[in-house]
Amino acid sequence: MEFLEAKEIQVGIAVAIVAVVATAAYLYTSKKNKVVGSIDPENFKEFKLVKRTQLSHNVAKFRFELPTPTSVLGLPIGQHISCRGKDSQGEEVIKPYTPTTLDTDVGYFELVIKMYPLGRMSHYFRELREGDYMSVRGPKGRFKYQPGEVRAFGMLAGGSGITPMFQVARAILENPKDNTQVHLIYANVTYDDILLKEELEGLEAKYPGCFQVYYVLNQPPEEWTGGVGFVSKEMIQAHCPAPAPDIKILRCGPPPMNKAMAAHLDALGYSAEMQFQF
Repeated sequence: MEFLEAKEIQVGIAVAIVAVVATAAYLYTSKKNKVVGSIDPENFKEFKLVKRTQLSHNVAKFRFELPTPTSVLGLPIGQHISCRGKDSQGEEVIKPYTPTTLDTDVGYFELVIKMYPLGRMSHYFRELREGDYMSVRGPKGRFKYQPGEVRAFGMLAGGSGITPMFQVARAILENPKDNTQVHLIYANVTYDDILLKEELEGLEAKYPGCFQVYYVLNQPPEEWTGGVGFVSKEMIQAHCPAPAPDIKILRCGPPPMNKAMAAHLDALGYSAEMQFQF
């Protein structure tokens, strides 16, 4: 009897040891395999510009190299980074930007920047050349997204406010397990002001049942078939999902547009919980 009890104790100790070893191995493997981002929320880090592509007279795409070919930026969907540079007077400027790339794009990240004549950070990007380094800190932002958390997104974007929308749309559409519908209204002054048009049309062609874009121009060219003027309540009703607990409307644009869109959404019955402003 004493022999059997001793045996049971030995077996129990052995099982406990195996469990401890297995747990330690799992934690080590998990830590080892955990994807570590290249940015720091507290400190600026330097990233080298490896390619600059001029898209129009005042818009360029900047590709920055990450530490290794397999590194990721480490930016959650819908969040942004802070970029630091100097204006024409040599004074430091810090401004938020949303990359158009995701963490599925390894080894680099890209920014599409519209450079304004009097913009302080615009001056920095105009002067930035391949081989130069830019200081970046992040991630930052209040937006948090989990695949499938809503049935559909309505997106109201103006000008360079398209970049967070593009990032969110890409993340949704390229995830085969995410069936969220995306409806985008994108407003600009002229046709030439439309950013990422080729990329947006590519998403629309590739995911026709999941992604739709409606363009609105304040000064449209002849034979324009999209929206004209400013984004109206009627446009939102026609091209965005109706108010419901399982939808959300995102907006990002110049302050006057954001204010006008908030008023339209309130009037149409979208609750505060159904709205988010980048």
